[in-house]
Amino acid sequence: MHKLVRQVRFSINPFGPNPAGHNSFASNPPGEGLALYFALWVEIQGPIAPDTGFVLNVTDIDKAVRSFVVPHFTKFIQGRFWDAENISFKDLALLCAQSWEILENPLAPAALISLKLELSPFRSLSINSKQVTSMNISEKFEFAATHTLWNSKFTPEKNFELFGKCANPTGHGHNYVIEVVLNVPADYPWPGIGAIEKIIDENFISLVDHKNLNLDVPDFKTLNPTVENIAVVAWRKLTPALAPGLLDRINVWETDKTYCSYNGS
Repeated sequence: MHKLVRQVRFSINPFGPNPAGHNSFASNPPGEGLALYFALWVEIQGPIAPDTGFVLNVTDIDKAVRSFVVPHFTKFIQGRFWDAENISFKDLALLCAQSWEILENPLAPAALISLKLELSPFRSLSINSKQVTSMNISEKFEFAATHTLWNSKFTPEKNFELFGKCANPTGHGHNYVIEVVLNVPADYPWPGIGAIEKIIDENFISLVDHKNLNLDVPDFKTLNPTVENIAVVAWRKLTPALAPGLLDRINVWETDKTYCSYNGS
């Protein structure tokens, strides 16, 4: 059984008709002037068709989203804009659940297994069922720090053999990106994204940003500050600061080519 994931980009004019677009790389429909940009990740699962080698032709996924989901999003969003109503994460999760039902038949015989809606390059919402009992809300944060990878149990030669340039005694730096993924029950009394950001900033980002991890952060006095261990420390700091069960996983990027994902449950 194979899984296939396709991202479909589109922009919605909240004030009027969506113009026709001809650049799906940017978004189609393209919006006009001030518009709301979305990227919908559609994950499906199924066997490969022997005649084509496809689980499903990705152009069929594009067509289904643009033909059926985009008009549904447009109607919902334009209605809320004209009525000056707030659109919450829960509203968006329900909108994705409705989109799930809309897509099931057009994507058959493949099975839809998740929908992820990118709200910005740094924030997303996803559901894994058309029954919205919970939703995943993720947000990325950046911090800059230096570290040296070294194990005092080893000889200098062994350290340089294992850690290479990262064993430089004076250290080296990274612009890290940490993604905090929350699993939010549908009935959870959401405090607002600003309140969540404040908890993450106070309990982790402020402790590591512009710091020498080996010297300035007590957790790394005896723990090598690898990207793996940074994810562990972030989990340990944030779990007690958030509501029980709210933290789903931590993703930490050391570079755009290297990241670690961790769940400490």
